[in-house]
Amino acid sequence: MHLSSSRRQFLKLASGASLGAVSSWPILGQAPPDPGRRADVVIVGGGVGGCAAALAACRAGRSVVLTEATDWIGGQFTSQAVPPDEHPWIESFGCTRTYRDFRDGVRRYYREHFPLTPEAQANRRLNPGNGLVSRLCHEPRVALAVLHEMLAPHVSGGRLQIWPRHVPVSVSVNGDRASAVTVRDEVRGTTRVLEAPYFLDATELGDLLALGGVEHVVGAEARRDTGEPHAPEVAAPLNQQAFTWCFAVDHRPGEDHTIARPESYAFWRDYVPAMKPPWPGRLLSWEMSDPITLGSRAVSFDPTGPGGPGLNLFLYRRIADPANFAAGTYTGGGISLLNWPQNDYWLGPLVGVPSEEAARHLARGRELSQSLLYWMQTEAPRPDGGTGWKGLRLRPDLVGTPDGLAQAAYIRESRRIRAEFTVVESHVSTEARMQETGLAREAVTAASFPDSVGVGAYRIDLHPSTHGINYVDLSSLPFQIPLGALLPVRVENLLPACKNLGVTHVTNGCYRLHPVEWNIGEAAGWLAAEALRTGEPPRQIRRDAARLAAFQSLLRNQGLELEWPRLRPL
Repeated sequence: MHLSSSRRQFLKLASGASLGAVSSWPILGQAPPDPGRRADVVIVGGGVGGCAAALAACRAGRSVVLTEATDWIGGQFTSQAVPPDEHPWIESFGCTRTYRDFRDGVRRYYREHFPLTPEAQANRRLNPGNGLVSRLCHEPRVALAVLHEMLAPHVSGGRLQIWPRHVPVSVSVNGDRASAVTVRDEVRGTTRVLEAPYFLDATELGDLLALGGVEHVVGAEARRDTGEPHAPEVAAPLNQQAFTWCFAVDHRPGEDHTIARPESYAFWRDYVPAMKPPWPGRLLSWEMSDPITLGSRAVSFDPTGPGGPGLNLFLYRRIADPANFAAGTYTGGGISLLNWPQNDYWLGPLVGVPSEEAARHLARGRELSQSLLYWMQTEAPRPDGGTGWKGLRLRPDLVGTPDGLAQAAYIRESRRIRAEFTVVESHVSTEARMQETGLAREAVTAASFPDSVGVGAYRIDLHPSTHGINYVDLSSLPFQIPLGALLPVRVENLLPACKNLGVTHVTNGCYRLHPVEWNIGEAAGWLAAEALRTGEPPRQIRRDAARLAAFQSLLRNQGLELEWPRLRPL
């Protein structure tokens, strides 16, 4: 199956492929100019899960080719420019050892390369941006540098090749096995065939699932199929979570950095979301739906001070706080990353529609983010009674693009495999578990999975959707990642390695965040390596009690936590 030119256009838009040429091989991994390559494991998609999978497979001694559609590996951390969304215990437990190594690496990078204050230098839990969303808000380029540091020994050792600006265009299948993936070099305009015993799909939208005919689900499943209280009565494949084009800004008092007025600005300025339950007013305003209560929630924005009533959004995802750095390092209030309800795009889905339509939605999503910035520069109410901050300045240097928007859209929902085991709401939702078990809130736990390959924790956080469904934000319990959710019902050697595992539209809401995606990818990388070592297919490793126990022992020895201590619901 080959992609049409319109599909390639869509992938270019999705990945920000209008960027300049990639850096030279091998540090950033530009592919050599031969027509093909064979490896033990081919990983398509260099996001959070893809990087973790590559690290695992390489540590197991396997040869790996890792392809990525954008200039940068790292996905949510880098090309999408999203500071990590994490659970409250992340500093102590609840992630893999290598994810902790990544977090430690970010802090070490700042200590070694940035002029921190003595207090910040001594802070073991340094939060460079002091953003409110995370205990580790940092610049995308720092995450990129740390990921390359982690992978560098495997690149130098010849086990790993990293190919940026490559997108998948077809998957060759023989029965229940994939035999090759063809990728297109977006720089040279050529294609290459990658062959391997195992392929991992770490793309943001689950592209290999569609190209390889792997049974999968799109959008919202029907309640009768999943039994989930928050699933719709009828399946809605085109009901998908909003995506967001993120961007970074700082503020230069007394300067004018106003961008050109976007063509669609009038539409977005006046747009009132048609939501169920209702949105409180215009999208471009300092009033929004409260994700949990769905009532009206007032917020503010102020790059110069504490802000007005409610949360100051400039501080929410701030990635550089001047207080942590020597005087003069940053101007004004520092640098903030804009990933808000005000630039969530939900007017159409990216999966299950013609590529031309998906491309239009991606383009309109970019225009929404540009319109949000223009509104903030010109018309947005200020706490002092004025309007607009002309000194708000895009930072294209921080995200690696000419226009200052992130290289790729932040994707919250992917195609998902039809899996041997699917995680549903009753496995992780606090209320659903209480009803199922009869236990009180203080005593209830998430379902226990005997085939656990990791852990995660986050509220079930569904952003407004393409069917006009307002937030669905539910209390959840610290959960496990079952191996059965990484196994397609039929195909043997094409495995999910990010948010395309066996979850539902609802449970995707807590399995899609940074540390969980890392754990999924790392488990998938070790699984492929173990299958190669033993000569047994992954599903046999799960079915055979002795092999499963041995695999779980391997994961524990490699620093993957497979169960939680006793914790409260989120």
